[in-house]
Amino acid sequence: MGTGTMRTLLILSFSLFLILQMQAQTAVEATIDTIEMRIGEQVHVTLTATMKEGAKAEFPVFKPSEYVTPGVEVLKSTEQGVRGLDDGYVERSVVYTLTSFDDTLYYLPPLSVKIDGKEYASKSLALKVLDVEVDTTHVNKFFGPKDVQDNPFLWSDWSHVFWLSVLMLLLFVVACYLYIRLRAGKPVIATIRMVRRLLPHQKAMKEIERIKADKMVTSENQKEYYTKLTDTLRTYIDERYGFRAMEMTSSEIIDRLTKDGDQTSLDELRQLFATADLVKFAKYSTMINENDANLVNAIDFINSTKLENMPTEEVVKPQLTQEQLQTQQKRTTLKWVVAALAASVALLLVYVVYQLYGLLM
Repeated sequence: MGTGTMRTLLILSFSLFLILQMQAQTAVEATIDTIEMRIGEQVHVTLTATMKEGAKAEFPVFKPSEYVTPGVEVLKSTEQGVRGLDDGYVERSVVYTLTSFDDTLYYLPPLSVKIDGKEYASKSLALKVLDVEVDTTHVNKFFGPKDVQDNPFLWSDWSHVFWLSVLMLLLFVVACYLYIRLRAGKPVIATIRMVRRLLPHQKAMKEIERIKADKMVTSENQKEYYTKLTDTLRTYIDERYGFRAMEMTSSEIIDRLTKDGDQTSLDELRQLFATADLVKFAKYSTMINENDANLVNAIDFINSTKLENMPTEEVVKPQLTQEQLQTQQKRTTLKWVVAALAASVALLLVYVVYQLYGLLM
């Protein structure tokens, strides 16, 4: 035999030795804690994988009540963890809990574990399921089904539910009574009205047109004519400039308007007020053309000082009496009390139902 052949044989022998050693050290083993059990009992199958430390192992996964073989079902699987061995090897175990309800001998097929992508199978196992023996010759040993037993009534368990129910009913009655009172009473309604008003110059011109229509310019009662004419101007000045012209003398009005008024218009207004004072207080008689001139002066003053962009609508808020305000406040308080009582009743009802459910179940 040549040197090359010997070398080849040595290499093959060493490789075979390494493979056999690896296969011997990487293994999967299945054990069962008992091979016999009665119907409905449980047994445990332990599947152990011996592998290199750091290797990845994939154990069989069974869903609850899944059959490992027909007639034998898996109840659960429990990971046992990893145990270290010598030479860098570890053991990892999973315990499968099995049960069966048919009396027969079962063959449990091998379980496979995939280690680093390669599958290793365990040995097969056997399980004998035994029937439960029943002594039918001594029937007096067996007792029939018992009636449903009621739990003893304890007042301590029900007392808080009872008193909370009483409180809930009382609050409900009070809430209903207050609600009826609230519905029976008439609410205080404060209606806000929008009133359309004429502008100051429109109102003044409307009054002057009335004076002209009544032919007061040519009337013999000059005092009445100048009184109505000056009152119209005073009302216009009051609304246009915002000071109480009706309570002021003619000179006071002129002095107040002198600060920002047109001097030409004020001179004509001053002459009008002076003539009116003479007629009303000194029994001064005027000519018709003088009356016409004063009327024109009043119209010119209004037209030269009018404002077109003043608001034409006014919000009118009604003034409530003290009694109405008190009634309104009482109704508001009553509404909040009824709402609070209703919320309390709802919360108590939910809590009582929940407690009753816990006691009855």
